[in-house]
Amino acid sequence: MKYKLHCFAQSGNAYKVALMLNLCEADWEPVFVDFFNGEHREDAFRELNDMREVPVLEAGDLALSQSGVILDYLADSFEQFDAASVPEHREIMRWLMFDNNKLTGSVAPLRFLRHFKKKGESELTQFLEDRAHSALSVLEQRVTDAPFVLGEKITIADISLCGYLYWPDEAGIDMAQYPHVSVWLERISALPGWVHPYELMPGHPLPEESDEDKPA
Repeated sequence: MKYKLHCFAQSGNAYKVALMLNLCEADWEPVFVDFFNGEHREDAFRELNDMREVPVLEAGDLALSQSGVILDYLADSFEQFDAASVPEHREIMRWLMFDNNKLTGSVAPLRFLRHFKKKGESELTQFLEDRAHSALSVLEQRVTDAPFVLGEKITIADISLCGYLYWPDEAGIDMAQYPHVSVWLERISALPGWVHPYELMPGHPLPEESDEDKPA
């Protein structure tokens, strides 16, 4: 099956799905969504996803949104990075929810405010940074004694949790505080099919970051 992933290079949530597709050696193509110019708010995109969010995966007549749902669907479809039992599936879902609520839920808006909006420091950025460090501390403990979140094998829990962590400088987070997380990220990036998000999806660099827009 040919998959179409509606995405853009700066989206960690889209990267989770793009990475999964690449690791599974899927036949897929990216469809660029001009997020920063509001394409996701247009009626045409709303027909595809009424939540007006990226990513969206088209698989035949099926259109799926929310990265965790898409990862679960792809794990079932390819029988890779999936749970081996019902209890293990619940454990994967537990970590997907932790990621969406705590890790991605703090790192993503922190990066957006600091790197893209350049809003400066505020009570909000401090709150998000504290929350991010709390979540990273949990992940650090989890991968201290095991190569992956569920133990010896990589699952979609790892693919979800790593989605926003390959841009630490953009979020302003010092990953030196999390040596085991850093090794875990290196372990994932060593997998066949791993590609950095800025190379895997279209839209980087943003127009205002291009060489022709920079002062001589």
